[in-house]
Amino acid sequence: MNQPFSRIALVGKVEDARVADTMASVARDLRGRGLAVLIDRGVEVAGLPEGVERRPVAELGAGADLIVAIGGDGTMLFAAQLAIGRGIPLLGINRGRLGFLTDVSPDDTVATFDAVLAGRYETDVRDMLQATLAAAGSAPASYCALNDVVVQRHESGRMVELETWIGGRFVNTHGGDGLVIASSTGSTAYALSCGGPIIHPALHATVIAPISPHTLSDRPIVVGRDGRIEVRLVARSSTRAQVTCDGVMLGDLDLDTTLTIEPAAERITLLHLPGHDYFRLLRSKLHWGRSGRTGAAES
Repeated sequence: MNQPFSRIALVGKVEDARVADTMASVARDLRGRGLAVLIDRGVEVAGLPEGVERRPVAELGAGADLIVAIGGDGTMLFAAQLAIGRGIPLLGINRGRLGFLTDVSPDDTVATFDAVLAGRYETDVRDMLQATLAAAGSAPASYCALNDVVVQRHESGRMVELETWIGGRFVNTHGGDGLVIASSTGSTAYALSCGGPIIHPALHATVIAPISPHTLSDRPIVVGRDGRIEVRLVARSSTRAQVTCDGVMLGDLDLDTTLTIEPAAERITLLHLPGHDYFRLLRSKLHWGRSGRTGAAES
């Protein structure tokens, strides 16, 4: 039987009026059901009901048994960091653009909570990537990424040269703007715009997609999730690279540093309504099967 929820944290970028309005509306609905609602004490939202608990944003996950992300996929990635190590599921209400992770329409929030709070939902467990940036003589920096780890050139106008190794075996030297190393979840994010394949989230796989490669033969590749990936600067390179994880800066990759990406021990659980269809989501977000002239679905 699915677990009940009684303490629900709401997160979102309330500078966007649409997000703020939806957050206030959801908070009123949940408080009306007698549930505890938690929000970041540093945000101001008009129309919140009485009794909303305000906490430092870093402590929201500690006090909740469900986190609701209101916004785009970036908000869901932020919410995932609050849930790491706590086993708290995430539910996404889409107030962004594509919304591969935040798949609930604002018009469907009441019906969604009717179902979720009654235990009628499906769980969707997603793999994460553990990125570690290490140099001799200094403490390593690490981050768990739900979507991707991106290595990009530091100086504009100059190509960066990177080596990739998988399981201790040399793979290739990549010249261009950098690399995207994405989980199956992240295959529909930055990696997709680099020509990478769409990987079903149930597959335990990782995609390595070059960013603007200098040679057309440098193509995206898919490897098993258990493959330990290392990225290094080519010894002759005079250009540094920056490493970001889900859009958060991890640090610089230079000649004395190695970036390692491997499976994370942590996983994230998303909630969907019964009958959730990943392929229907793809059709909707990527406009598959629609006529370029009318926008109508083709038979």
